[in-house]
Amino acid sequence: MFRKVLIANRGEIALRVIRACQELGIQTVAVFSEADRESLHVRFADEEVCIGPPPSSESYLNIPRIIAAAEITGAEAIHPGYGFLAENADFSEICARSNLVFIGPTAEQIRAMGDKARARRTMLEAGVPTVPGTTDIIREPDEALRVAEDIGFPVMIKASAGGGGKGMRIAPDRASFHRFLQAAQNEAQNAFGDSGVYLEKCVVRPRHVEIQVFGDTHGRVVHLGERECSIQRRHQKLVEEAPCPVLTPELRAEMGQAAVRAAEAIDYVGAGTVEFLLDQEGNYYFIEMNTRIQVEHPVTEVVTGFDLVKEQILVAAGQPLSFPDEVVLRGHAMEFRVNAEDPDRGFQPSPGVITTFHPPGGPGVRLDTHVYAGYRVPPHYDSLLGKLIVSGKTREEVLVRARYALGSFVIEGVSTTLSFLGEIVEDEAFRRGDISTAFVQEFLERRRSDSAA
Repeated sequence: MFRKVLIANRGEIALRVIRACQELGIQTVAVFSEADRESLHVRFADEEVCIGPPPSSESYLNIPRIIAAAEITGAEAIHPGYGFLAENADFSEICARSNLVFIGPTAEQIRAMGDKARARRTMLEAGVPTVPGTTDIIREPDEALRVAEDIGFPVMIKASAGGGGKGMRIAPDRASFHRFLQAAQNEAQNAFGDSGVYLEKCVVRPRHVEIQVFGDTHGRVVHLGERECSIQRRHQKLVEEAPCPVLTPELRAEMGQAAVRAAEAIDYVGAGTVEFLLDQEGNYYFIEMNTRIQVEHPVTEVVTGFDLVKEQILVAAGQPLSFPDEVVLRGHAMEFRVNAEDPDRGFQPSPGVITTFHPPGGPGVRLDTHVYAGYRVPPHYDSLLGKLIVSGKTREEVLVRARYALGSFVIEGVSTTLSFLGEIVEDEAFRRGDISTAFVQEFLERRRSDSAA
């Protein structure tokens, strides 16, 4: 087992990793930018190292400074959390060359799934259902249009090197195709330094259902059920739940085995998520694999009873998976992402000082957060303030608890998404489980109509 682990991240995920390390008897090193000097992950780690000024390019994305911090403090491993360097193959490689264990997959595994066109080819070879589309990167507009016409409109244009919804556009018809293609390529070039895209058939009103997988260094891969992640805006998730309200045991087993085949195809090690679109007829299609722990991992922890972050650390230390081959899901759980954003202004970020902070409590209520009264929300990073996880024996019980938890959660000084999330919980379509990836757009339209009436 490791003696000391450096956490190359910030915010609530850094605190989450610190807690897991403490339970395993491992010392922790926090790295922080000058903007995060008063952050809780700095306070609760055993050691801390300032790695630069506020911009992430000069701190949390500065690989030489992070490696130096690990060497200076004698850390043996680095946990990247999610975001920042978590899916950076070069960082994984540099850790290995520096005799540091990267708590995550290998560089080759990250690259295999990070290149979306390559990932698609790999899934086809593994017999995992994929959305009809291209297997090779497309750069030429005329070629792209010919392919789009073969697939049939509407088509989804996706950056090959992309993620987080960047470099993604839906072209509804032939007339608008080139305009959306150029927008996707420009955004991909700016975000990832690569304008390559691939095309997929656009599945109308699908659900976004992801399967949690885990692999160890002994060649074993298991899945831990699914998460329903359809409640999202601009391809960024807002609410996640487990299990998915419409999955039958048979479909869960089938999708789980497909996800296992996907991970086995690249000899995957560590925590990963295989993401699918689920259409209204029960057909599912691979869209991508995230080679890291997910923001929404707590809902899986709640319904399985397993600590996924501790398992990441144990697997990275060479231990076999502790999960059985068949993981049983118990009860229901939802996660609500609370962001410092103003929903009435297009979810505009709202940095500033939190003047009042009163967290909710009660049975089945968990809060993963790094903020407190007096905390200054910096403008430099993601606006996530915390994750409210609500659980119960049934989905109906979770909805009752969620209504109270969101209503009693007080954050003042900055705008937040709390009231917006509360409105979603009250929405009849959401309560019925009648949702798709179009839910938030449709909900906002209903909301505007009600306001205008």
